[in-house]
Amino acid sequence: MVTDPSPVEIPTNIAHSPIRKPAVYRLLIIALLAEIAYGVMNLSTMPVYLQATDPNKNALLPNGRGFPASVIGLVLVAFLLSEAIFKGPMGHLADKVGPKRLMILGPALSIGTSILSLFVPHGGGWFEILCFVLLRAIDGLGAAMLWPAAFSAMGDAVEDTERQQAMSLLNLCYMLGIALALPIGGVANDLAGVKWAGLILAAVLFISVTLGVWKLVPGEHHSQTSTEPHSDFNIKDFIASCRQIPTYLLIAVVTFAGIGFPMAIFKLFPIQQFGMSETQIGLLIFPGAIAMGIASVPMSKYGETIGRARAVHLGMGLCTVGLALIAVGAFVPWMRSPWMLAIGGLPVGIGFLLSIPAWMASVSDIDPKKRGANLGAVMTAQGLGAIIGAPIGSWMYDKLQPVGVSLGLGEAFGRYSPFVGCFACITLGWLLSLRILRDPR
Repeated sequence: MVTDPSPVEIPTNIAHSPIRKPAVYRLLIIALLAEIAYGVMNLSTMPVYLQATDPNKNALLPNGRGFPASVIGLVLVAFLLSEAIFKGPMGHLADKVGPKRLMILGPALSIGTSILSLFVPHGGGWFEILCFVLLRAIDGLGAAMLWPAAFSAMGDAVEDTERQQAMSLLNLCYMLGIALALPIGGVANDLAGVKWAGLILAAVLFISVTLGVWKLVPGEHHSQTSTEPHSDFNIKDFIASCRQIPTYLLIAVVTFAGIGFPMAIFKLFPIQQFGMSETQIGLLIFPGAIAMGIASVPMSKYGETIGRARAVHLGMGLCTVGLALIAVGAFVPWMRSPWMLAIGGLPVGIGFLLSIPAWMASVSDIDPKKRGANLGAVMTAQGLGAIIGAPIGSWMYDKLQPVGVSLGLGEAFGRYSPFVGCFACITLGWLLSLRILRDPR
């Protein structure tokens, strides 16, 4: 969920976009609903449902599980790892059996896991944790079935000249779905008054996706040359890419490890640090999510104008500046405010929109003959980085709170510590990019 599923760039000419085709906009709606569903369940609901403590009284709420952030990170890693492992094989399977079957089966699996999550026994200790890990691993398999199949179905729906724009629109749905999941899931929990309401909402969304695919996606599949890495990526290609672009893979692992640091605690942080409700969090995130969707096209176009390497440098530099403003709250008490979080988040969002498309395009230009293999290797490295960062960040969130108290910095030191780790990794990735990435003269 943290890695960009498509190597293609955001389209620069929406006026002639294939979105006008019924088959295309139907797939886009299905993809957006699916990613919102996965985000609502794994990023929005799971953290608060597994913990669900009163930030003011530090007491377990009656509808929560009471697990520490380290366990939440472990559960999230189960989803990320499963998706990373199965995405390649599921892409090949989609080419053999047709994308429609996998697009139905993947969300259908998650209908069951979202409902079963409600019936995991309370107070089961390691067995309770194991149940959640297994359920989220099945979710990862479902996501791995859905996304390669969705890109394959989109390839069937458009002509060769329209494929890049169509894939980019699908990629935009992926990113926008993650951004919208947090406010949508949070509002659902607050309106219902229970922390598991998001699971019911996710199940409803998965049902809608399954029925939508069944009714709206054609069953036929035309075998054709694809630009997605899953279509021709295998372990030999990965080893060859490791030898050809080791520095690019290093940037990917380091940078996405930074992204992984606050991933599991991103929603817990404002609840526990600022006493915000999930609805308040949603109201803060929702305008930014819409703005990201609107700004993605012009930012990508600007990145092409200044050059891909310079776009990566500038974008990651902006991310570094924004994260520095947030991370300093670990050491400076007066910097600990929601407004500082919002101010720091602004350059991070702009930098993300500027750097990600340019980064993927830069990787694709390294060797046109091995474009798919190199992109697949880089995306695997990105997923590996997120898998490394997420459990470390959630462990820091728990264990460094008492350390902050002993240092006189308060529990907020531990709560801000994942952002410090994120800042350190993104800064290192930025410095590596300055040295390695160069635009051709």
